[in-house]
Amino acid sequence: MNSIPADEMKIKFAAYLPLLWILAIPVLNVFYGILNHGRGGNVGSLMTDLDRLIPFVPAFIIPYLIWYPFIFVMLVVFFMKNRAVYYRSLTTLCTGLLACYLVYALYQTTVPRPGVEPNGLFNGLVNIVYRTDAPFNCFPSIHVLTSYVVLKASYLCGIKRSTLSVVFITVWSIIVSTLFVKQHALLDIAGAVLLAEALYFVVKRFRFAGKHTRKETAVHEL
Repeated sequence: MNSIPADEMKIKFAAYLPLLWILAIPVLNVFYGILNHGRGGNVGSLMTDLDRLIPFVPAFIIPYLIWYPFIFVMLVVFFMKNRAVYYRSLTTLCTGLLACYLVYALYQTTVPRPGVEPNGLFNGLVNIVYRTDAPFNCFPSIHVLTSYVVLKASYLCGIKRSTLSVVFITVWSIIVSTLFVKQHALLDIAGAVLLAEALYFVVKRFRFAGKHTRKETAVHEL
């Protein structure tokens, strides 16, 4: 068997090094834990009457939990398909996280949680989330912000239409799950979508090295 030359291996390895920038997301998440508390009871609420009508549905904990691996997998897909979309999406995600943490530091909100019996798989997973994630850091929703950015980027990176359909369903399943497992309110979702749109509008003005699809070039030039 012919071995791959060392120089060629180094080149291939170096080509994948930009994927390490994804690690900026878990690094930034350190601030989430620091801010995820009630600050001595000085906490607001954005709950509306409509939020109170939304039922608690434990099964939605599944799309809620697949959010984290989904975001990372999609970033890898963007990296493989369109390097410019990868850099733009990752930049938007990181600036979005920083913006969310700033809001959490200035205006902490909470969402009331239901009592959940410790029986069944879904209830058990909900209780794990409730124990590990305090009911603060709600507005805007990071789940929604990051998922929405990934959805926007998916339409620009050149993936197949059938795959886009799967991404669309997954993203909106994650977004509505935040309501049905009582982790967020409707205004948390609205704030996250508006923030994502604003950040993506700003970030798309910057040129990033890499392959551009025809559609992305057209969007950038608007």
